[in-house]
Amino acid sequence: MKHQARKRFGQNFLIDQQVISRIISSINPQPEELMIEIGPGQAALTSPLLQSGAELHLVEIDRDLAETLRKRLLLYPNGHLHITDALRLDFAGLLQDRRFRLVGNLPYNISTPLLFHVLQWQSQIIDMHFMLQKELVDRMCSSPGGKAWGRLAIMVQYHCEVVRLFNVPSTAFSPAPKVESSIVRLVPHASPPVEISSMPKFRQLVTQVFNHRRKTLRNCLKGMLEVEQIEALGIDPGLRPEMLDLASFASLSRLMD
Repeated sequence: MKHQARKRFGQNFLIDQQVISRIISSINPQPEELMIEIGPGQAALTSPLLQSGAELHLVEIDRDLAETLRKRLLLYPNGHLHITDALRLDFAGLLQDRRFRLVGNLPYNISTPLLFHVLQWQSQIIDMHFMLQKELVDRMCSSPGGKAWGRLAIMVQYHCEVVRLFNVPSTAFSPAPKVESSIVRLVPHASPPVEISSMPKFRQLVTQVFNHRRKTLRNCLKGMLEVEQIEALGIDPGLRPEMLDLASFASLSRLMD
């Protein structure tokens, strides 16, 4: 029986073979590598990844799909199936602290929390290749001064180099989503691009200002930082948050110690 895509799991299955080939070429999997695929679905990427000889761990929440994947893995001793929610998975525990690569056609409804979840293991991740909603990748790749610049871009760019590889039309999926998609490559920085003294405080500050992004820094940081402290950094407290770059947010967060 043909599997019916489930809205609650955000399922849109990749069916365009040209797109699949282009993604695999971008990933360039090698036999000696350790890889995790989040949401393998109907194995569009899974099969060529397995054929590369890489050690591949599949993370699938849908038990019906998992049963089909289990049968496919009988042909591949290098494949391993984990029926679980990626949002709850301890990636370090799964792979005994080995370094790994991440791949996935991520469900649009959980993309942002899933990105923040996997970034906990930044030091173990070699790179990530994800299919995401184009609008989300637009935000991740954005620069200061535009409406797309915000918490997502700042936090992801603090952790990783972000490279959009190519866009994917909705016709490449079944069922076709109502939005375009993009393939993005995330490569964790070997060392942070800016200095922060406390990740919780940096995260708190960025969240605070973009929860009130239409206000000026003077107003959205009231109770956290004094105007004189902001001015001492050479930052105009009359600016709105989207005008500040990553280094400025890092400097402001260091004042919170």
